[in-house]
Amino acid sequence: MMGLLRVIKKEDHNSAKIVQILNTNKQIKFVSLMGVDLGGNATDEKIPVELFKKDIDDFLYRGIQTDGSSVELHEIATLNNAKVNLLPDLDVNWYIDYNTELTDYETNLPVGTLKIPSFLIHNDKKVCSRGILQRATNNLENTLIDLLKKYPNLLNNIDINSVDDIEKINITSATELEFWVSTPEDKADLDKLYVSQSLKEQYWKKTQGTIRSALERTLIILQELGVEPEMGHKEVGGIASSISIDGKTNHAMEQLEIDWKYSSAIQTADNEIVIRDIVEEVFKSFGLDVTFKAKPLNRVAGSGEHTHIGISAKLKDGTVKNLFSPKCMNSDFMSEIGYGALMGILKNYEVLNPFVTDSNDALNRLVPGFEAPVCIVTSLGKTYEVPSRNRSVLIGLIRDIDNPLATRFELRAPNPLSNTYLVLASIYQAAVDGIKAVAVSNLDSKELEKEISKEAGETSFYLEKDRKYRDEENVFEYYTQDEREKLFGKSPATVYENMLNLDKYIEKVEVLKDNDVFTDDIINSFKVGAIERWMMELKNRVIQDNMDIIRGCKKMHTIDEMDALDEVVYNDIDNIKHELMKDTLIRKSLFSQIIEALDNNELELASQLQLVMKAKMELLQREYIQYKKNIF
Repeated sequence: MMGLLRVIKKEDHNSAKIVQILNTNKQIKFVSLMGVDLGGNATDEKIPVELFKKDIDDFLYRGIQTDGSSVELHEIATLNNAKVNLLPDLDVNWYIDYNTELTDYETNLPVGTLKIPSFLIHNDKKVCSRGILQRATNNLENTLIDLLKKYPNLLNNIDINSVDDIEKINITSATELEFWVSTPEDKADLDKLYVSQSLKEQYWKKTQGTIRSALERTLIILQELGVEPEMGHKEVGGIASSISIDGKTNHAMEQLEIDWKYSSAIQTADNEIVIRDIVEEVFKSFGLDVTFKAKPLNRVAGSGEHTHIGISAKLKDGTVKNLFSPKCMNSDFMSEIGYGALMGILKNYEVLNPFVTDSNDALNRLVPGFEAPVCIVTSLGKTYEVPSRNRSVLIGLIRDIDNPLATRFELRAPNPLSNTYLVLASIYQAAVDGIKAVAVSNLDSKELEKEISKEAGETSFYLEKDRKYRDEENVFEYYTQDEREKLFGKSPATVYENMLNLDKYIEKVEVLKDNDVFTDDIINSFKVGAIERWMMELKNRVIQDNMDIIRGCKKMHTIDEMDALDEVVYNDIDNIKHELMKDTLIRKSLFSQIIEALDNNELELASQLQLVMKAKMELLQREYIQYKKNIF
């Protein structure tokens, strides 16, 4: 409904003002403190608003106690030490979440819940995703100021005379949310989706019918929330839906994207959680299903969440300077600070990746052929005048030669269910490491451009000798897989492999722990939780879903209308089905081997078998599609 209060700005976060707002908006019946655990899960509870108003100072400044077993804090909140407090964050916007299915009898408006982003406190420490990001942004801001004081040469290529001219460091971010929309119970026709994607039939096409209405209503609500949506549009995936005579959408399966304006790091991550909820609820109200899965369908484009990172300085005279932009955009790609930040992210990405890609679903998206990044490599642009448009790299430099304030990095690996708090926190820690190295090196922007553009085998003051870090070509077409792995490193193929990087790259893990932003306890807790989810999903979801696919691959030809080719092809399909799923007296199926390995905690074996299973499932589905095409 139009005109509802949607947001309480941080300027109004004092007891008297909040009570006044709640008394004026009587449709707000509940308050919920939204903490975010290490798994990216947001807490939600219903506190009657009258109780909140009565003890408002206690709620705001001391928080409430909860049981740590209800949040994902493995080996931190334990059975004998489970107390966790939820403490409101007074420095971000608070949102009102409306239940459109329940009307308040007094106001005749939907019942609202005031959602207050909060910190999870255990043993007097912030152990949640929001707390980690808060520490990371503080560390980046403070380290930058200290470095600029100690190494004033860092400002030589930025239009700032002295660190004393700086009033504040601004760390900004923005994300792009992609998702799939479908009518309930519709089954995907992978062939049609694949062809439509290849022909780019849906990309930026006009939305119609119910999907258009749902998208437009979502954008209107986001405007009311103050997150400033910039656009909503069709993405590359999907097929054209049909419209019934009563104007309803039939057989919809489309991929959409919503973008909104940048904000501070924590506000960006908070906005994302709220926006996902709104998208799901609005589209559901129009009878549509939404999924934010990274790879809901094989053979077609997955959903990404490209994450933009920027750093600027607000000067005491009121002007703002982008710390990544050089003085002359026509003769440099970046400033020294920009090069340092980018080099830090690239060098340390092996320990950032676990926080970016921590699920089976996320890894299913990161495969060659779907514009999803696989290689640790960047693109700056072929010339200073022409910005990079290379969509095959992990992280790109986004710049507008006529607008220095627009310079930023775009990390392409995250997906809609990535924990954006931890993604940004790890990025900022890596950026700090690179900026420190550049400051000490005393190299100028031209020398740093040469460093980041080095060939594999060339030594560097900071980057690894045997790696290549910049490429302006489409790395999927220009190099073979073996060449990519040699130049850019081999990407983890399973969640287990990815989490092992947190044990393998000890020096890079120390970068995360700088100034106690991440701690050993937090890193271990995150790793334990990710591996536990991987095991549970693999055993109880991935294998079960694959079983359903196999059971659907039935023999379709009959004796009367068959050709010998049909029989031969189906026999091959049947053999794959049996190898995957059917136990015999003398041989266990691949599914049973995986389950047994998981039950015995043989995680490396389970990880290896998962890759064999994935390859065979892809082969099965390809062969069955071809088989069906030959059946009348």
